[in-house]
Amino acid sequence: MLVSVPLTQKSIADYELFVDPESIRDVRELAGDLAGSSILHVNATAFGGGVSELLYTLVPLMQDVGLIADWKVIQGSEEFFSVTKIMHNCLQGMDMPITDQMKKIYEHHNLANAKMMAGQYDYVVVHDPQPAALPYFLENHRAIGKKWIWRCHLDLTKFSQELWAYLLPFIQVFDAVVFTSPSYLDEHAAKLPPCTFITPTIDPLSPKNTALDEQTIHRTLRKYHIDPDRPLITQVSRYDPWKDPLGVIDAYRLVKKEVPEAQLLLAASMASDDPESWHYYEKTARHAGEDDDIFLLSNLQGVGNMEINAFQRGSSVVVQKSLQEGFGLTVTEGMWKEKPVIGGNVGGIVLQIDDNVNGFLVDSVESCAARIVELLKNPGIGARLGVAAREKVRNKFLCTSNLEAYLNLMRGLSVTEQREEENTG
Repeated sequence: MLVSVPLTQKSIADYELFVDPESIRDVRELAGDLAGSSILHVNATAFGGGVSELLYTLVPLMQDVGLIADWKVIQGSEEFFSVTKIMHNCLQGMDMPITDQMKKIYEHHNLANAKMMAGQYDYVVVHDPQPAALPYFLENHRAIGKKWIWRCHLDLTKFSQELWAYLLPFIQVFDAVVFTSPSYLDEHAAKLPPCTFITPTIDPLSPKNTALDEQTIHRTLRKYHIDPDRPLITQVSRYDPWKDPLGVIDAYRLVKKEVPEAQLLLAASMASDDPESWHYYEKTARHAGEDDDIFLLSNLQGVGNMEINAFQRGSSVVVQKSLQEGFGLTVTEGMWKEKPVIGGNVGGIVLQIDDNVNGFLVDSVESCAARIVELLKNPGIGARLGVAAREKVRNKFLCTSNLEAYLNLMRGLSVTEQREEENTG
């Protein structure tokens, strides 16, 4: 059997500190229509990356409002996760062949995990490509889940046509699919199950986002030999070519010509479903060279959620210079902390940052460096952007909105099922 991820309890009432009370009431009313319904979330890893962060909050909140919610993680070899990382890259635009051997490995592991599925649920939500073939390989997928939902968190604006054609028969088994943005779909939407669009969100009460005092922030920075009295530029993301850490280092080097006291921090979590991250970490370290003002940190040095929180709050500028980005929760986190955020003009980042209103969007190393220098030399601009950034997150990208969106999706599927039963009868 697939193993459930252990979770802590959460109460939706605690979020009344951050959102309008009416929105909490709306969520409770929606949940009332679904009380007692069971839902299972399935993904590739319980640690590292935005999907696991979302589920650590979403699943307990579903439980709190009356659903029987569970979260399980698939099993896989390093070979399998190497294949799914290639698939991930191809779906985000990288031109790489998907060989018959890769397909064999992918199908073998999905079949093996399908055989480990047990229980009966009203809804099963499968996240991202790694387990996307699970219902296809179940002898009777309706016996496990009455309704199946595929949630794709990737930026699909440049996806590989070859890989999409391969995955499409697996995806067509689902009753609904969820993407972050309508811009990720084109004429292929006609071949898919009904589509819904849900933006990811952050948890303002999580250790990564809760308020910290200045003493804790400074103590954390000093622990990692970062000077809290000098400007700090921070990017938090996996060591991944799509996050462009090499480009961030290049931008920092241009900044140093005008702001010599600047420091750069690249912080990450090394996830179990991303074996490529080790290779790219080494590539990033070589690119950084012997510069004592560049800090490359990860969970391997004891960096956890609280440390990431302190790094972001202690930063002068938060950067997410992605070349492709499904959404970019690290952008949301920086905005929530009222930091000036500079993001790549791609994917889900443009759903968050309104250029020169609550942050800056950039398309090159040079424009990124220019915006960093502007912010370091004019702190008032960053303060203005930060206030607007936090308000946008409060209105659109807090976890209660994510819960409400899933409840609406589930209720819509429930209504559809009732109509189908009536027509059958």
